[in-house]
Amino acid sequence: MADIKKVGIIGAGQMGAGIAQVCAVAGFDVALNDISEERIDHGLATVSGNLARLVERKQIDEAAVQTALKHVSRAADYDAFADCDLVIEAATESEPVKHSIFHKLSPSLKPGAMLATNTSSISITRLAAATDRPEQFIGIHFMNPVPRMQLVELIRGIATDDATFNAAKKLIAALGKSAIVSEDFPAFIVNRILLPMINEAIYTLYEGVGSVDAIDTALRLGANHPMGPLQLADFIGLDTVLSIMQVLHEGLADSKYRPCPLLVKYVEAGWLGRKTQRGFYDYRSGTPVPTR
Repeated sequence: MADIKKVGIIGAGQMGAGIAQVCAVAGFDVALNDISEERIDHGLATVSGNLARLVERKQIDEAAVQTALKHVSRAADYDAFADCDLVIEAATESEPVKHSIFHKLSPSLKPGAMLATNTSSISITRLAAATDRPEQFIGIHFMNPVPRMQLVELIRGIATDDATFNAAKKLIAALGKSAIVSEDFPAFIVNRILLPMINEAIYTLYEGVGSVDAIDTALRLGANHPMGPLQLADFIGLDTVLSIMQVLHEGLADSKYRPCPLLVKYVEAGWLGRKTQRGFYDYRSGTPVPTR
């Protein structure tokens, strides 16, 4: 397998744009795709804006920003990935959506190209089986926000070969990040521990043990967490939190992973957190106000 020089990214949202940014800064060519030109434009604007803020903080100079931006291009369709050495899927956390992407994508890739998913919970083995190259498929789970978070989880499917795994490790090192290896179990390591904690915080709210403010303050000041669990849930997206809890509940068949009914209710209401301006906090005034 040749060295990775060009990376394709499917999904120009918060995660995809973050992955594009760190890859471009590290000197990799990047092709960014999404379901519409508008979403690609938004992703490119996110990369540009994030880099501009790094210049303001004197964490990077303007010359490095301009060099990085030259590495990023738009991919209007999957044919733009024909010369990519690796394509990373960073679409919504839905197995049917990911299967559809891989089914449509595979014919556009060169034979030696690697495929990766940024899934935070779904079986790598099952996703790999939806492709024409399970041996060249791997889970590369970046943490959110990608530019700031040091950790990346690497997850091999049952068919992932050593060359793919070693190339992924080399990529993560080139990005200046630290890799840990997780077995292919639901939600891997970080979310297997983190999301049940968030779900329990929601149960604590649901059962009236404490208010939103009390619960978040308790964990910030009592456990020295940088962000309260309900604030973090809003940041992640309540739909994503629910999806991961459903994967844990279904995959491990243990009632302790049952999603809190209040979480389900918020998602049904379309209150998904920061991205919809309402979740456990209301962000519409510019100052977060607890909704309970």
